[in-house]
Amino acid sequence: MVTSSAHQNGLTLIGFLWVAFLIGFFSLLVLKIGPIYLEHYKVVSSLESLKKENDIASKSREEILSLLQKRWEINMVERVTAKDVKIIKNGSYLKVEIAYDVAQHLFGNVDALLHFDDLIEVGAK
Repeated sequence: MVTSSAHQNGLTLIGFLWVAFLIGFFSLLVLKIGPIYLEHYKVVSSLESLKKENDIASKSREEILSLLQKRWEINMVERVTAKDVKIIKNGSYLKVEIAYDVAQHLFGNVDALLHFDDLIEVGAK
């Protein structure tokens, strides 16, 4: 049986370059943006750990910020500061909100802007 080269299948050079470009692009995204999301996970876990603190609603703003900053120092959180934290106290009700933006340079003149906004509420309103 004679086979013709017109029926051969495979990846052409252009197809291979396209696949290599897509793999490289998404690998770059994971390497550049992945650590930002890992750090955000540490911020969320430190915020959630405030719920487990004894009598957190009776603490002052400075004490709450100190607790958060200690956790951030241990977890090596560098992108969040005390200016990003908003604390609302009303009697036994406490609301702690952390909102911040991270701009990450990707390549050339392309940057990624990530916005994070997390909060916890403790006590009754």
